[in-house]
Amino acid sequence: MAKCAVCGKGIVFGRQASHSNIKTNRTWSPNLQTVKAMVDGSPKRINVCTRCLRAGKVQRAI
Repeated sequence: MAKCAVCGKGIVFGRQASHSNIKTNRTWSPNLQTVKAMVDGSPKRINVCTRCLRAGKVQRAI
């Protein structure tokens, strides 16, 4: 499942328009990284978006 475990950011749906203005459906996925983080005092592997990683919202486990 493409969803951030911290902020809940997920897939976004939209329409793509070609040069001839033909519209097709497409999706934008968040940039998720699987990291080992401290969750409730124990290390767990979670999917976190890079924006949360950069903002320091995740304490990584060693």
